[in-house]
Amino acid sequence: VQLQASGGGLVQAGGSLRLSCVASGRTFSTYTMAWFRQAPGKEREFVAYAPGSAYSAFYADSVKGRFTISRDSARNTVYLQMNSLKPEDTAVYYCAVKGGRYLSTRTTEYDYWGQGTLVTVSS
Repeated sequence: VQLQASGGGLVQAGGSLRLSCVASGRTFSTYTMAWFRQAPGKEREFVAYAPGSAYSAFYADSVKGRFTISRDSARNTVYLQMNSLKPEDTAVYYCAVKGGRYLSTRTTEYDYWGQGTLVTVSS
């Protein structure tokens, strides 16, 4: 199983970026796909998840209303549309996949991780 994240870069505050993560090795249509991020000197934190079921997407309070997670199950791909970016959004963003029906925001609950893509927001 491999997760390949892309789409990071340098953007000014108020700008937008769209991250993508392609999963390969199996079908993930029933898995929860998520994004986490890790800023320098800080622990990895939850950003958003998109369940593989009828449950709704869920967001961290810090990104609610600005970020949108979506998925294309046919392509095993999850996206993160990031709008109104702030300097505090600067981090390495990781995609992750979790099996099972239990929904979680905890890093330890996720089975597979991508390599990360760097997002830098300048003020």
